[in-house]
Amino acid sequence: MDSPFWGGYTADIPGGLCLLGLAVGSPLLPVWLEIFLVAVAGIVPVLWMQWFRPFYIFSILVVAVKPQNLTSVQQQILTRFKTKLNQGIALFVAVLLAVILWQLYRLAPLAASVAPFPPSWRWAGLLLAASAFLASNLFLQVSASVMAVLLTPESEFAATKPHVLEKIRQDFTIAPWQVDRLLPAFAAETTAAVSAPVESIGPASGIGNSSVDSIVNPKPVDTNGVTSLPEQSIEKK
Repeated sequence: MDSPFWGGYTADIPGGLCLLGLAVGSPLLPVWLEIFLVAVAGIVPVLWMQWFRPFYIFSILVVAVKPQNLTSVQQQILTRFKTKLNQGIALFVAVLLAVILWQLYRLAPLAASVAPFPPSWRWAGLLLAASAFLASNLFLQVSASVMAVLLTPESEFAATKPHVLEKIRQDFTIAPWQVDRLLPAFAAETTAAVSAPVESIGPASGIGNSSVDSIVNPKPVDTNGVTSLPEQSIEKK
């Protein structure tokens, strides 16, 4: 386990697990067929998702912010995920990962001494490789699409229309457990918000001026409390 090969190729955990899965035993099927099966299992589901129902970025694992709680800026961000550019990036990443898979398959025999299963468990190794390759695709595809959105020019982003709230659930892949906000409100944050002067509160504009908390944790509109500020007395002249 202290070999340079182990340390060099398992820095990326999903990629390392894929390599170790391919290192189990000898091929039971033709080489091209095994690579094809692992590639299809790892690439096709994520590529289909990114093309037709992109990953809903306002979520963590199985928890997501309710679509109706999103701000207009967050809805604009979702619109950017449905562009032709992001579809092209998804296709490019899929091809890139297919090339990487072929290289991992070629290097797999070098990791046979640290394979997680005995040589007779080749099918278990292929299943591990396919699962790890699927995770690698998911992480890289989502990261690439987010990077493309973050690099959108400010003028182009400002001209982007917010995504229609009613279509978010059918246009994006959303986690099943939906909440009002992902992170709790901290006491210091609440105190600062209460003590801040009214004059210092201004409308948020643009993706560059939005705080991290406002993007991750949109604030739903309070329809039950008082929404107007106290009126100041007007002196009559």
